[in-house]
Amino acid sequence: MPHTGTDSAERVACGRAARSAVARSEHAEFPAPGARADPLVLLARQDHGRVPELLPVRYGRLAASPLAYFRGAALPMAADLAATPRTGLLVQACGDAHPGNFGLVAAPGRRLVPDLVDFDETLPAPWEWDVKRLTAGLEVTGRETGHPPAQRRRTALAAVEAYREAMHGFAGRTAHEIRHARPDPGPLRVVAGRRPAGRVRPGPLVPASRIGGDGDPATLADRLGSVLARYQRGLGPGRRELLAGYRLAEVARRVPDVGRIGTRCWLAALVGPGAPLVLQVKEAGSSVLQEYTGAAPGCAGRRVVTGQRRTQAVGDVFLGWARTTRFDGRARDFSVRRLPDGRAGTDVAAMTPNVLRAHARLCGWTLAKAHARTGDAVAIAAYLGFGPVFAEAVREFAVACADQNERDHAALRAGIRRGDVTAATR
Repeated sequence: MPHTGTDSAERVACGRAARSAVARSEHAEFPAPGARADPLVLLARQDHGRVPELLPVRYGRLAASPLAYFRGAALPMAADLAATPRTGLLVQACGDAHPGNFGLVAAPGRRLVPDLVDFDETLPAPWEWDVKRLTAGLEVTGRETGHPPAQRRRTALAAVEAYREAMHGFAGRTAHEIRHARPDPGPLRVVAGRRPAGRVRPGPLVPASRIGGDGDPATLADRLGSVLARYQRGLGPGRRELLAGYRLAEVARRVPDVGRIGTRCWLAALVGPGAPLVLQVKEAGSSVLQEYTGAAPGCAGRRVVTGQRRTQAVGDVFLGWARTTRFDGRARDFSVRRLPDGRAGTDVAAMTPNVLRAHARLCGWTLAKAHARTGDAVAIAAYLGFGPVFAEAVREFAVACADQNERDHAALRAGIRRGDVTAATR
């Protein structure tokens, strides 16, 4: 995690020692098929505790395409990453740094800045795991959208090189300077100029009156109100005052990203003395990284909120968490945040090669900023060095990972055809 007072020379030596232990070229390694855990077994393990009626929807979405499968298969990839060489340099990792998990969000003054937009899997972990998942996701995306191999290679290298260049820049800055750093405006203009304007769409919604499979819909507002009351009590006095006088007016279930389908997620509309307020209330479970990092289990809601506060570029004054047993008698954790404004989230499958490459550079820069804030930028920069060795190795890893992702997706579809896996077709 962040350095604690050691001088720059010692931190550089730490990074170079890590390079001696794990050569940068070794990051091209991907686990052999026979050495991997069965991804379908890992996915099935995540079904425990989720709303049963939503599980066929989850598998239907996973089966839709190799890109959809990649986005939802964060746990199988975590298992693969755990089997690769580790530098030993830790950061607050996103845990699910696929390219669709980066977007442009509104900062004060309505300025759009790149940021991570989902923190469900965040946990302290090796920095290179995030870089590898990002790069593999770009390769999968390029294949999905028909980008030629040369373009896919340029996109993957753009992300890793942007990360390396940014980390070298952050290594010479203070914590305050890193926090307020801004990206190269060129890629930002390319991405912002080619995306539809308007607020983020909340995704498929189901009114509370039609929610089944999770208790009586008529009492959902009361149960969700209990979560919000606990959340509000956990806020500081100033933030509690902001919510004073607001009441829960309407509830709708939000279908989360494919990896978390089956967990509880709602949009809660609050009305009160000021403008209406929409909060997202999302169930938090164990991070997919937890068993591979040796992290002790704890409050999942607190984990998500802590990781988000440490790494996000634009803070959320309404961010908080709560724990309740009001749904099925089990203690369940939730994170609460304001529904993002601006243009959070990214439809990477609709990007041309040039736009995807610009997005890749923004992702690499954003990831480096998050890692520099929570890890040792000097040591990581020293490990990366100034040449293309690491980028080329991670590009090789990404190709091997995308190949395996296609085989895993095909295995899921075969399991559905055999009847081993139940999937909704809608």
